[in-house]
Amino acid sequence: MALYALGDTHLSLGVDKPMDVFGGAWTGYLEKLTAGFSVLKEEDTLVIAGDVSWGMSLEEAAPDFAWLNAWPGRKILLKGNHDYWWNTATKMERFFLERGFDTLHILHNNCYYYGEVALCGTRGWFYEEEKEDQKVFLRELQRLETSLKAAEKHEKLCFLHYPPLYDGYTCQPILDLLERYEVKACYYGHLHGGSHRLAIQGPLGHGAYHMVSADYLNFRPEKILD
Repeated sequence: MALYALGDTHLSLGVDKPMDVFGGAWTGYLEKLTAGFSVLKEEDTLVIAGDVSWGMSLEEAAPDFAWLNAWPGRKILLKGNHDYWWNTATKMERFFLERGFDTLHILHNNCYYYGEVALCGTRGWFYEEEKEDQKVFLRELQRLETSLKAAEKHEKLCFLHYPPLYDGYTCQPILDLLERYEVKACYYGHLHGGSHRLAIQGPLGHGAYHMVSADYLNFRPEKILD
């Protein structure tokens, strides 16, 4: 039994937008993901930290969901900035049920449990001064707190798509929220290629921060807990 995290699978089995066009680490990325996912067992849980599929709708993303669903274990998905297929939790869960994607679950205004540990999270956002960005950011902050509250007094792990901090940037409202709820560790994706060098990782306050972008991890899910 193990808990894993990985962000940014960027699957494109239903649309013609393979990440191979970017070259470098992304060349042959589906084959690399296939090798990486081979560690999964039926009793395991994998949290995918956003940018799951390039599909523009649930229907377009269905081949990617089928690929994920075929692997052993529970997969918990959260939204990334490129997950245009994302819909209401009710519609997504109904779609999964109708298609038989019974290993896929949505992390959205809720939390899941791995033993006694609560798995919380949301997409997050880069905080900017523009009015529209403030609205989106405050909504994401509220969703994160809703997820953390749902965990009650359990030990908490947080999963975000956007990094709450990196070299030259700090999202203090999110960091403050994670501190207030004494989150043990936060895992995030979104940063790719040369941006990896901007990642800030390691202990900070009550917890620690870890980047789990697929190309950073060589497309192998990172084990968090046994």
